[in-house]
Amino acid sequence: MRILFLSCLIFLAYGGYSQMMGVTDTGDKVVLYSDGRWVYAERDTVREEEIPTNAKAFKKSKDADFLLKSTRTETGFWLDPKAWTFTTPEPDAASEYELDHENGSLYGLVITENLDLSLTALANIALQNAREAAPDIKVTDKEYRMVNGKKVLMMRMVGTIQEIRFSYFGYYYTAPGVSVQYLVYTSETFMEENLTAVEELLNGFVDLAK
Repeated sequence: MRILFLSCLIFLAYGGYSQMMGVTDTGDKVVLYSDGRWVYAERDTVREEEIPTNAKAFKKSKDADFLLKSTRTETGFWLDPKAWTFTTPEPDAASEYELDHENGSLYGLVITENLDLSLTALANIALQNAREAAPDIKVTDKEYRMVNGKKVLMMRMVGTIQEIRFSYFGYYYTAPGVSVQYLVYTSETFMEENLTAVEELLNGFVDLAK
């Protein structure tokens, strides 16, 4: 399975962990940092019954006038070409597109697959993969949203890589034979300062199937 969460890509870019895993005398797994701090390794799972639904209808921004189409699935991503640029990775890459914001500190990924999964299954795969790069990853927010007429799962996570706190804001979408992870990542502080730009990008997601 080629589903890959973006934090694994961040890990490869940094070249290694500065934190280690340990086990307490009661069997609990913990993350050990070089400065002596430690935290329990999170074991969040995304459960259907715990996900609220946002009643708001989310729509693409009027400035998002360029449609980036997936070649793997019948989905697309409206974006503002003045704010975002995109590149296509190597053919065997898990991500179909990589995105960069004009400010130089916001990064996005489009990961599309021809898989039959539920929304919660897709989110849990992403969460499991994230732990491989950031063992202390934690889900900080999640809800169902209607985005351009389609139900998506919004999930936010934070985790530590090389003692840097990263924040991930993603939309997850599934349909028969289709799974999509549409994600933005940056430092935790920068994410909070740029939530408007992040959500405007993510709200450009569309299902193009007739």
